[in-house]
Amino acid sequence: MNFSGISRQSLIGQLLRLPLALIPPSARVPILQGALRGRWWIAGSSNHGCWLGSYEFDKQQRLSAHVQPGMVVYDIGAHVGFYTLLAAQLVGPGGHVFSFEPLPRNLTYLRQHIDLNHFGNVTVFEAAVGQTAGAGQFSVHAASSMGSLTADGTLTVPIVSLDELSAQGRILPPQILKIDVEGAEADVLRGAQTLLRTHHPTIFLATHGADVHRQCLTLLRELGYTVEALDDRPVEATDEVLARYA
Repeated sequence: MNFSGISRQSLIGQLLRLPLALIPPSARVPILQGALRGRWWIAGSSNHGCWLGSYEFDKQQRLSAHVQPGMVVYDIGAHVGFYTLLAAQLVGPGGHVFSFEPLPRNLTYLRQHIDLNHFGNVTVFEAAVGQTAGAGQFSVHAASSMGSLTADGTLTVPIVSLDELSAQGRILPPQILKIDVEGAEADVLRGAQTLLRTHHPTIFLATHGADVHRQCLTLLRELGYTVEALDDRPVEATDEVLARYA
């Protein structure tokens, strides 16, 4: 059931959310539904939809339909690890997940979630992903999922390029990429062009800003990908797309 889809503005939505305020942030709670049902989550790490199993409900189901046992998945912009855990569960011990996250607060929860659920098939990179390797400035947002690389950011973080990591043999060729990096999506793709041309992974992409969205669509199409919206809007107007090699 999509609990997260029940509006906070409705009476039933407000009533259903009242008990959630009583859960201690440090509580370890079981995930109630979906592919991660029975796995464990730290209540205060993110919104309660994660352990209710309804976080980004439609996207979660679409991703689950594409990830198969034995695959390699990159979670780029892993936040506290919901999609990392989901992918690790779906690929099983024969697959692997490479998880990328630069923010220390999020990394703490990400590693705790991996350890709490005993996933041995995840490699974490404590870095942002961009066009070239180096260092960048990161702006921390009040919402932990919304920090981003900016010129005037107060936190210095390492940046990695997927093509460079691949050339160094530090990551395996992927079948699935999930990218959600608060505005740096085009740079992620620019830094992965060799990998995309060679291995043609399916890409779940969330863009932030109309200009970045246009850049991503142009680059993906130049690389031979077809792009479809993950919602009911035209692909040019949405911010959630699925890209597959034609």
